[in-house]
Amino acid sequence: MKVQEENAAYDEINVTPMLDLAYVLLVVFILMTTAAVQGIQVNLPKASNTPSLAKPQTKAITVTAEGTIFLDTFPVTMEQLESTLLQYKAANPELPVVVKGDATVQYQSVVEILALLGKLDITQVGLVTQSLVK
Repeated sequence: MKVQEENAAYDEINVTPMLDLAYVLLVVFILMTTAAVQGIQVNLPKASNTPSLAKPQTKAITVTAEGTIFLDTFPVTMEQLESTLLQYKAANPELPVVVKGDATVQYQSVVEILALLGKLDITQVGLVTQSLVK
């Protein structure tokens, strides 16, 4: 180990304490600048707990186990379904539709409904399934 004489000049500088001070100052400046920035003041709208008076736009097509087709809660035939969906499509070109089929229904019934939706150019289609509980 080398011993330093009292009158000899230092030829090394320990920069660790200086870097520690620099990091602490950097953290302080970051915290102060983020606390000083308040953002833009805006008046946010208030939400109400009253139910919305707007009608839901999504239409539900249900196929029961017997093969009966329902539009929302009304039983319809394929022809009635087509004409009714055409009217809804004319009122709302982005008409969303969900298809619910019973688990025991023939696959052909659901495919016919999906083909009808494709023919009417209804692209927002969802298939309702039951989630598996684990």
